[in-house]
This record gives sequence, C-alpha cells and structure tokens, in this order.
Amino acid sequence: MTDAIVPGKVKRRKKTPKSTSAQSDPLLNTINLACAKLLEKQVAEGYWLFELEADTTIPSEYILLHEYLGTRDADREARIRRYLLRRQSNDGSWPLYEQGPGNISATVKSYFALKLTGYDMEHDEMVRARNWILGHGGAEAVNIFTRVTLALFGQIPWRTLPAMPAEIISLPSWWIFSLDKVSYWSRCVIVPLLIVIAYRPVHKPGPGYEIHELFNSKPEDLKHIDKIFGKNSIKSLFLLFDRFLKHIWQYIPDVIHNRSLQKCERWTREHMQGEGGNGAIFPAMVNAVMALKLRNCKDNDPDYLRGLKAIEDLVIESENETYVQPCVSPVWDTCLVLSALAEAGVASDHRSISHAIDWLFQKQIFVKGDWSRRAPGLESGCWAFQFENNFYPDIDDTSMVIMCMLRHDAHKDPENFKRINQAANWVIGMQNSDGGWGAFDINNHYEYLNNIPFADHGALVDPSTADLTARCIEMLTMMGYNRSFPPIAKGMEFLKRDQKEFGGWYGRWGVNYIYGTWSVLAALSVMSEDPSQPYIRKAVQWLKSIQNPNGGWGEDCGSYDDIGLSGNGDSTPSQTAWALLGLIAAGEVGTDCVEKGIQYLLKTYKTAVPWNETLYTGTGFPRVFYLRYHGYSQYFPIWALAMYYSAKSGLPSRQQAILNEVNPASSLKTYPN
Repeated sequence: MTDAIVPGKVKRRKKTPKSTSAQSDPLLNTINLACAKLLEKQVAEGYWLFELEADTTIPSEYILLHEYLGTRDADREARIRRYLLRRQSNDGSWPLYEQGPGNISATVKSYFALKLTGYDMEHDEMVRARNWILGHGGAEAVNIFTRVTLALFGQIPWRTLPAMPAEIISLPSWWIFSLDKVSYWSRCVIVPLLIVIAYRPVHKPGPGYEIHELFNSKPEDLKHIDKIFGKNSIKSLFLLFDRFLKHIWQYIPDVIHNRSLQKCERWTREHMQGEGGNGAIFPAMVNAVMALKLRNCKDNDPDYLRGLKAIEDLVIESENETYVQPCVSPVWDTCLVLSALAEAGVASDHRSISHAIDWLFQKQIFVKGDWSRRAPGLESGCWAFQFENNFYPDIDDTSMVIMCMLRHDAHKDPENFKRINQAANWVIGMQNSDGGWGAFDINNHYEYLNNIPFADHGALVDPSTADLTARCIEMLTMMGYNRSFPPIAKGMEFLKRDQKEFGGWYGRWGVNYIYGTWSVLAALSVMSEDPSQPYIRKAVQWLKSIQNPNGGWGEDCGSYDDIGLSGNGDSTPSQTAWALLGLIAAGEVGTDCVEKGIQYLLKTYKTAVPWNETLYTGTGFPRVFYLRYHGYSQYFPIWALAMYYSAKSGLPSRQQAILNEVNPASSLKTYPN
C-alpha cells in the first residue's frame, strides 16, 4: 500500500459501494478531505498537538510574573496587550469563556496587566473595565488566587488572605484537611504557595501602576473580606477556624516553621523534575518559580531554570498577538486523532499511525506518582495529558489511549498487549469506592473541603464523574469484559444513580451535559445495552429535544451555573459531533435528527480550516475555568461522520469490529479500595 494520503484516497478498511465514489459522495469526500488535512498536522516526532486556550487570566499572570522577576519583554507585552484588548467584552469586562458574562477576577487581572504594560488608564477600554469592576463589588470581590496576586504586588494587605501556614505540609491524611485529601491540581498549586504566603513578599510595581481606583473601599483598611454567618453554616464554621488560626499562627516555633518551609521546598523541587514543570499546569509552575526565588535559589538553579522554561513553552506567538496556554495536550490530542482516523478507515499500518502509536508507547509512565499513596500495591503503566507529568497521570487519557491502540491493532503484538493490559490494570485499581472514577486520584471526594476559605473556586477535590466512569467502562468492554466483571457492574450502578432527571449526564471535563451524555451512551453501546430501556430512551429524547434549528447542537458553559441551561447554546462542530456520536451509539442513525446533524457538519466544513469553532467546549474547573481545545473541531466531526457512514452502510465500526477480537488477559484484576 502507499503511505500517501490525498483527498478522496484515504486508505479504508471498509469498502465503498461500487455505485458510489468518494468524489461524488459529499459524506465520503468530506471525511477524506478532513482526514488528509488532519494527517498533515502531525508533528515530525509522531504526535498531534493543537493549541489550548483559556481565559485572559493566564497571559495577564504571565506579565505579572515577569514584572515580579524583573524580566519583562516590551515587544512580547505589546502583543499580549493586543490579545487582551481583543478578548474584552463590550461592557468592559473580561469573561471566562467566549460570549460569557464578565468575571470580576479575570477583569481585575486583565486591567492590572494592561496598566503595567503602560496602557493609559483613560483609554476607553480601561474606563469601561474600571466602571464594570466598581459596579460589581470592586476589586475586593475577587477570588482567593487573585487576592494572592494583589497582595503580592502590594495592592491589598496580606492579612486579607486565609490562613495557610506552611505546617499544612505535615498534616496527616486522617485529619479533616490534608494534602492527601485535595486534588492533584490543588496540591501542586498549594504547596509552593505555602512558601509564598509564609514570606508575604510585597513587590510594588512603582508609582502610577497601582490599581487602588478599582476598590470601593480603601484597600489598606481591608481586614477580612469573607463574611461569617452566611447561608452556608459549614463555610461559616471554617471561617471562624480561619480567624482562630490567624491568631495562633504567630506562635508557631521558628524551628517547626523552618522545617515546614524546608519540607515544602523539597516537595516543590521533587515535583519540578523533568521538563513538564510542577504539575505541568501554569498556575502551579508560576507558584513554584516564585517559591524557589523566595528561598534564595541561585539564578542558575537547575529546578528554577527548568521551571522557567516550562512556563515559556506555553507561550503561543504570532505576528500581532501573543497569549499563554494553561498547559499542553499532546497525549490527549494524539489518542483522539488516532481514534477518529481509525473510524474513518485510515489503515493501522499507515506510517503516520504507526509513528503515533510508537510515540504514545514512549510516553507511557511506569513510575509511581502521588496517586500511589492510596494504592501502594498498584503497578503504574499509565499516561498523562501533557508531554511529561509523571506524578499526575490521569484515568481519562489512559483509557482513551488504550482504546485508540485497540482500534489500531496495537494489542496484536504480545509485548504491546502486555503494556496495554498493565495500563488497564492501573485504571481498575483507580476505581473509587462508589463505583465511579475520578481523574487523578482514588476516593478524592471530600467535598466538604470546598467550603474552606481557600477553596472559593469550588474545585478542591476530584470525585467520581459520569464522563470518566463511562470512559473506563467503554475501555474495559473493548478489552473483552462484560457487565458481570465487578468493576463494570459497580460503574454501571454509579451511572444509573448519576443520571439527571431530564435524562442527561453531567460532563465534568467537557461542556457539559452533551459531553457527559455522549460519553455514557458510547459506553452503553459497546456493552450492547438494550437501547429501548427507559433510562436510555430518556437520554436520547433529551438529545433530540435540544437540537438547534440549523441541525447542530451547542451548550453554553453557563449550564454549569444553571442546570436549566443544559443543552442550550449556539451550535458548535465539537458538540454536534458528541451529540451525533451519542445518538448513533443508541441506534438513531435513520432518524431525521441525526440526518440534520450530519448535514450541519457537511455544510460547515471548509477546506482551509475544516471546521471553525471559537466557542469554549472544554472544562477545566466548572464555573471557574474553561478551555477552548483548538483540535476538538478538527477531529471530533471526522469521528462522528465516520461512525455515521459505517452505521448507514451496515458496516461495523472499527470499535465494533474489535470487540470480539480482544480476549481479557488472566492478569487483569481488581484492587480493593
């Protein structure tokens, strides 16, 4: 066979009916053109990587970091400034996602960053931002992380921050609060931040750069911003404890305090090893770099330099604008691309596919991360989201990687199957006691911690979610297991409990109920669950009911704030693809609803950029942090169109074809939680 992929000549496992050619069939032509375009985007090393865009807090914090370090770059700042100004809403605010409502913290940080770059505060953009901030509670209404930034730059007193003594590092796991009880992303942000808060540094940018004009009260007079005895009694109790802790904090003996700081530094340095940076996410990287600087590290300190490089690797430059990504997603992008291409019929021996599979195997993690504290006997063999994040591999990526490898016959090599099987064992061992799966840890479901003063973002923990649970069930079924396998049986019980009254499932890592519902319906399909069952019909009817007049589907990030907005939003290619994948999995191929959805994808396809999507359909932290995966609109529509083609033609999908090929290995086992 040839490795050349050209429009209309994608090597397919499925035979096209003789009466139809790819060139004359709009569906096949679109699939082939889009596949060819996707293959062109593969990086020489074998992976795919698309940009990952968040809100304007990330590039704003980048400017503030370099102000703190004394390493500012005027040219780059000018390009970031243009990006910030373009993202500003008409009312003067900055939202957390495209077309979203203004957010006080994002707006204050963006305003502060613009002012630091020398942008005149009397410009219309600054006036509108200032008026919006003052009309929405002032800068005193920002969240905890923004409050840390304002204290660091001398805009508010450090006393307004919650008590976070460095001694937290030594709290035992059985205590009401400990690092073992919080999520990966919280842990790697908190530990270096304990050092920053202990030192309480104040770096004033200089006269004329303060932002006192954003406060409704005198910032120097602020004491406690949080109010006690609100509607939430648990939160009030934690606030009272916070007041008490602030009083006794000063009496901690120096010898204990210094040992705690040393322990925090040691933890931070350990988690900065490798090229990915602390936690491989921007906020944790920034805190780690500042923490080492406060601990008087030398400018040539290897950990410090690696931390800086990890931050710089997140910068996306263009001629006119620059922004900063929160992290990178090569493993995630690559395994999703491979699954889409497999279903589109691109052969497994195509050099691009084999090259990508080899790259994924190179990225498999065999060292034990933080997760092993709760599962010391569990072998590793998993994957992370980023290029390197050995301490924090995740269940979603691992399951998706396994499924893409099965689709491309990687399991037929005995050594490969051994490694795939080891990864599946790891997923099983990470199952929570409630039958579901979280993303990074086991039984990380202490949701009462979301009431502590430090957790005003409401995402301190990592409980079981429907999307991840469904993914694990789908993967284990592809491995050859059925509903009698205990991990699958427990996972199914969780999914049935977790279904919402209207029929959908919550999507923790994608927006939102469309994403969660697709994930569950896909898992139920590979299990051959009878689609006529009432709970499945309820989900199907909901998906049908929310289809937009143009044939597509969309859901605004606001559905995380208001469940009444579930399934409401402008159509997007990625969410349309998820809805179609869910409906096709439930046997709805011949319906008008699916036909209209397919036509939407075909009509919105463009040759230069196959599908354009500016709205955010990815989730970091619900209600706090959202993501625009630039690749979602490029590979999910291919996946949906290909699955539709298979079902419409009476041909098995690649996933269906392998369900009877893979036999469970005898070493696959469950681990007690």
